[in-house]
Formats: sequence, C-alpha cells, structure tokens
Amino acid sequence: MTTPSAPDGSPGPSMTDEEYGALRTSAALWAGTSVLITDACGRVLVQRVDYRPSCLLPGGAVDKGESPARAAARELWEELGVTAVVDRGLAVDWVSAEGFGAPEVMRFPGEILHVYDGGVWDEGRIAAIRLPGHEVEAVEFAEPADLPGLMTPGDARRVLSALRARIDGAGPALLEDGVPIAPGVLDRVGVLRTARVREHFPFRPAPAPEGLPVRRSEGWLLAPDGRVLVLLDPGTGAARLPGGAPGPADHGDPWATLVREAGGEAAATAARPLYLGHLLAPEGPDGSEGSEGSDGSDGPDRSEAAEAAEGSYALVCHAAVLTRLGPPPAGAGADRAPVRVLATPEQALELFDRGPHGAAQLAAVHRARALLGIPRADRRAVTELPGPVTFQASGDVRRPCPKVCG
Repeated sequence: MTTPSAPDGSPGPSMTDEEYGALRTSAALWAGTSVLITDACGRVLVQRVDYRPSCLLPGGAVDKGESPARAAARELWEELGVTAVVDRGLAVDWVSAEGFGAPEVMRFPGEILHVYDGGVWDEGRIAAIRLPGHEVEAVEFAEPADLPGLMTPGDARRVLSALRARIDGAGPALLEDGVPIAPGVLDRVGVLRTARVREHFPFRPAPAPEGLPVRRSEGWLLAPDGRVLVLLDPGTGAARLPGGAPGPADHGDPWATLVREAGGEAAATAARPLYLGHLLAPEGPDGSEGSEGSDGSDGPDRSEAAEAAEGSYALVCHAAVLTRLGPPPAGAGADRAPVRVLATPEQALELFDRGPHGAAQLAAVHRARALLGIPRADRRAVTELPGPVTFQASGDVRRPCPKVCG
C-alpha cells in the first residue's frame, strides 16, 4: 500500500505507510496544557515550582493517548488538589524550538500548548487548594502587568494573550510563540501590560454627601445594544471610562463635567443621564489613595462629616445613552488619542480593578440600563470605533460611508 506524500491527497511522489509515518514523526511536536485561573480582582494564579526560577500556570505535558482537556483537569488535581471540568479553550500556542530556548540535550522539537479557562475563583475555592508537597512550592495571584517579571517572556506573552482572549469573548486565540496571528483591538493596544489603577473603593448608590469634594466624574455611556464606551490609552494600554476632573466651567455639576470631558477626549455625546452613585475614595495619611481595609472594605461606619474631615473624596458615576461619536482627533497629538471601543459592562470591569465593590457598581449600571430601555448585551468581541458613529435607537450603528450608507 502507498500513501500520498501530502495529507490532502495532492499530487506528489508516493511512499509506503512506513515511510509516510517516519516523515510525519520527524516533524512531530510536543503537546502541553495549562489552565488560566483568576481571582475576583482579575489577578492570575501562578505557581512557584522547585525545578525552575520562573513561575508557571498550572499545567504540564499531555500524556500519550490523553486529550489536552483531560490533561488540564489531571494537572489541576495533581498540582492544586482541585477537581474541575475543563471545557473552554482560550488559546493554542505554537511554541518554536528557537522561541523556547531549551538546552540542546533536551532535543526540544517545538510544542503545541493549549491554554484553558479555569474561571474566576472565589475565596472558598482558593482556600481549598492543597499543594502536593513536591514540585509546586507555593501559589499566588499576580497582577497581569507583573507577569513578565515572574515568568519567561514566552510564557508571559501567552498568558496575557489568553487573558485578553477571555475578556474579548471572540473565541480561542491562535498564537505563535505567544503572539496572536490575528490580533484583536485588545492585543493591538496591549491592554493589561501596565498595572491597572487600583480603585477598591466602596460604591454608594446615593448623592455624594454635602462637603465631600468630587474629584472625578465618569460615565457608563450605553450604546443601544447594551455595551458601553471604554477608552484605551495607546501608550500604556490602560482602560477607563469617559470622564475627568471638575473644572470651573462646570459650576459644581458632575454631569456637566462628564459632558465636557467625554466630548473633549472621545468626541462622544450622550443623553438621558441617570445618576448611579459615587465611589468613596479615602486618602491615606501620606495623601495617597487606598486606605480602605485590607479586604477592600471601607472599615467601620463613619459619618458623612467624619469622611469629609478625614480627607475622603467622591468619584461620581452616571449612566446615559450614547448617541454619537465624532471624528477622532487629527494632527498633532492624534497618536496619543484614546482608542474608543464598545464592551459589555462586564468586560469593562474585567479591564479595570474595582475590587470587591465592582459588583455593586455593575448592578447599578444594569438597573439604569433597564430604566433607559436598553437590552442587556451578550458577550461578544470588543469593537473598535475608529471613525464617526451615529447610534440609532434600534441598536444599529451608522457610519458616514458612501459605499455602505445610502
């Protein structure tokens, strides 16, 4: 019996099954698997192991005859003592022999490495981790931006790409040495490559107390499809909502601040504002933010007067209907203009670091969305909005384009 030299049966010299098997074996790669797990604050679980100086995700080699998903579940049990169903892929990475940097004696041929979604673990599940007593010395949760300092360059690239794929929701990413071959906007901007601003502040669905200064006004500007406008900094990859600091022209009106800032930085206009509440941001003794409890709580109940006296301030939040985006800035400084994207409110929170109080703010956003008559958005790929956009009540997006729009 003979076998075509090409798997698709294309013309070529014929060879025996033995010869064809030897040819394919000569090009065989290793197979590996890993699992991406985060905590409620979006930090990534990494393992410190006794056989290499850098950290790893849970995972390892795929055994002979074993599927990558079964291997991932097995490794979770062996390394963390946790039983889990692993059924959602985030990335498949082709790891080249050159990119891995293995010693020559290992004869590393390259590897296909599968990254699976281990989900978001709460405190109870984290407490259930049981280390095996060998190989894995400790586990910790790391800020995504810290991964390049904890892992090898290729591993860090792969984990960040997989994390962006999980947030994006467009399906598993195909990688080559950790780099997406078809990058989405989150990859192109490089979100999560710098530390997120830590805002673990209590959310209060009420007006800011009298005498409590307002330092920032931000808006959850909802498109008719239920997604919100998020701004990505092209220089740092940082994500934020439209908004900014109050100015004299705002006359103490947080909505006026938001209108001015959103128009200036994103050419965005919105209507039908609803007040959501405020984040109570305490200042520490040295004037820095973040004097809330170590668990993210706001500590003992304090009176409004005490909060103002201790130097606390408010970050005011609105929801509103996004009606239009004008042209992006042109000329000098255009390369520093924020990249405008639409994301679900849940995706937006995954790009921020709002801590344990983020869920309360998300609930307020969805209450406002319902009051505005806007549907809840299903998770889908984050969408870049590079040009002028007019949002119609039906949820359609219309752009000035002679070839498309009549």
